[in-house]
Amino acid sequence: MTAMGTLPRLRRRARDEGWTLIELMVVIALIMILASMSLATYRNSIQHAKEATLGSQLFIMRDAIDQYYADKGKYPDSLQALVSEQYLRAVPVDPFTNSADTWQTVAAEPEPGSTSAAAGIYDVHSGSDLTGLDGVRLADK
Repeated sequence: MTAMGTLPRLRRRARDEGWTLIELMVVIALIMILASMSLATYRNSIQHAKEATLGSQLFIMRDAIDQYYADKGKYPDSLQALVSEQYLRAVPVDPFTNSADTWQTVAAEPEPGSTSAAAGIYDVHSGSDLTGLDGVRLADK
């Protein structure tokens, strides 16, 4: 009688120890959903960090242009002039184009009565044609 009583218990244990295919599929589906949500969040955080870096670099370059104008009474001829006159240590790298040569400069209006042909650089923008997370083109910031 002891042998007969243990046999159903052994069968029940063997059956309860494994996972069914449906249980595995549900777990895998949940893992995939969580992974896709975290990947989207990760990509947005990378984009946000690049946009914050771009904003900081534009602020620094625009401030250097303003300081140059306040000191010299004219706008710099190029971004390299800001470096050579030590208003900047180096022309920063655009985080979206990964180059320091792609900055788009805006020429200043020539002052009335000025005899110089070159008016200088009044403003600077990113050389990227991408759109930011806020829907504004990066070249327009």
